[in-house]
Amino acid sequence: MSDRTQDNIDVLIEGPRVVALTSSPVAGGASDGAIEIDGKGKFLMPGLSDAHVHLMGNSNSMLDFVQGATGALYGNTIAEAKRMLLRGFTTVRDMGGDTAPVKALIDRGTFEGPRIFPSQAMISQTSGHADFAFVYDVPEEFGGKPSRTEEIHFTRVADGVPRVLAAVREQLRMGASQIKLTLGGGAASMYDPLNTLQYTPDEIKAAVDAASDYGTYVATHVYTPAGIRRGIEAGVKSIEHGHLADEASVRLIGESQTWLSMQPFAEDDHHYPDPVRAGKNTEICHGTEQVYEWAKKYGVKTAWGTDLLLEPQSAPRQSVMAARLGDFYSNVEALKMLTSGNAGLFELSGERNTYRGGKLGVIAEGAWADMILVDGNPINDLSLIAEPEANFKVIVKNGHVVKNDL
Repeated sequence: MSDRTQDNIDVLIEGPRVVALTSSPVAGGASDGAIEIDGKGKFLMPGLSDAHVHLMGNSNSMLDFVQGATGALYGNTIAEAKRMLLRGFTTVRDMGGDTAPVKALIDRGTFEGPRIFPSQAMISQTSGHADFAFVYDVPEEFGGKPSRTEEIHFTRVADGVPRVLAAVREQLRMGASQIKLTLGGGAASMYDPLNTLQYTPDEIKAAVDAASDYGTYVATHVYTPAGIRRGIEAGVKSIEHGHLADEASVRLIGESQTWLSMQPFAEDDHHYPDPVRAGKNTEICHGTEQVYEWAKKYGVKTAWGTDLLLEPQSAPRQSVMAARLGDFYSNVEALKMLTSGNAGLFELSGERNTYRGGKLGVIAEGAWADMILVDGNPINDLSLIAEPEANFKVIVKNGHVVKNDL
């Protein structure tokens, strides 16, 4: 995405791609049957992207996961995918959940939704961030059975190098474009304080090697300096979160050319019924502003995401969190991160990227035709993207008009 705007430009779309941008009328006019949209006085921009969603996780509650019918879990996921598209998010990277089959249905045109880069199940050690077994359940390593969230491929618990290798390869077999590994504590999980180090260097390296053999990379849930350093030393390519980083670890992220995929959390984005998890949430949120400042200081490649989870009623906050990025960056910087910036991270999946036939996050010749016509100029007022229903007049994804309120 460019820093500059252009006036009076016609964008010609054929099939799923942009074929021309011109300030002169298209020779011969539009072809028969073509849709002509007059965007005069409006602002055309690339579709938004989210580098850290949980399509299955933010469309279902924990009760849905534990007690709900499997079919309902997928039905809720497909419904949320369409709502996400109508919020203007045309591409997302899913960081935990069985979304490869949902992606296939969307790509086929059976359902409407964003382009999806699936990670499949979040891989965790026993007692780690993605261990959702009950405390009295026997670990699989000792003869127990997989938890409910493992059975539906939302999580995968794997201990030791051989099981980690198998878990990574399992997600790749199921259609993952990148791998999600949890290397430290989190707010939503019950057993792991934030300061815990999860997975040994050998286990992390095994995951990195297995992903690399498939031409892709490992992204890691981690907040603390020690966890960040351990992950980078093992070769991970993306730090997910990082809110408790210190200046030295942020500098290391920048020097190693690792990505920082961060979320501008506010405390009320998530609600926890117990004081322990609520306390972890507060601690995470308080680190946000300082880490963003250090990231800018050290030239860190920074992506934006939401990480909304297990509270379906909060899913529309995705738009509010996108606009909140303007609290930390200029409006132009924020818009670039929400479009072409995130796309740079998505492209790390190499040939696992099924959308590599066109550019994402830009309006340019040969790019995928994913774009939004905004009533107003978000460069001047980023809050416009917080209310997509009112302000996004036209949404195009893959060359198809999915919304037209003109």
